[in-house]
Amino acid sequence: MLAPAAVVDRMIDAVGVTLRIARGLRRDGRPIDIAGLDRVIGILCARSLDLPTEQGRQVRPRLAVLLTELDALGVALPPA
Repeated sequence: MLAPAAVVDRMIDAVGVTLRIARGLRRDGRPIDIAGLDRVIGILCARSLDLPTEQGRQVRPRLAVLLTELDALGVALPPA
């Protein structure tokens, strides 16, 4: 079983890959379905908050990168 910090690290990696793929598909004019992404990000945030303080501080820069990638995807999506 993975340690909580390792689970968060893997989740950050997986969400990052998902965001980069989604942005690439949008850039190519292809449709994307990001249903459920908000749930996964919510779980990631909750697990990050559950980490001990020092471990939480260590993942904060990676979460900030994810936020930047998520914002970039938001810009690439058509208005609702």
